[in-house]
Amino acid sequence: MSFEEDDRVVLHDEHSEFDGETGTVSQTMESMFGDVTYTISFEDGQETGVPEDALEAAADADEDEE
Repeated sequence: MSFEEDDRVVLHDEHSEFDGETGTVSQTMESMFGDVTYTISFEDGQETGVPEDALEAAADADEDEE
């Protein structure tokens, strides 16, 4: 599954301080090998170079926490 800018996603990366947090795709980048990585913005910062397999679509919530 690929993601677009402004999609809400959950990051799954045990080496990241944002592991398990929900953020927003702020940028997509394609390498010269055709691999896509993402920049994800969180409330307290951002994570760059995130591979697609470390993300999952966030469940739509009726309540907005922001």
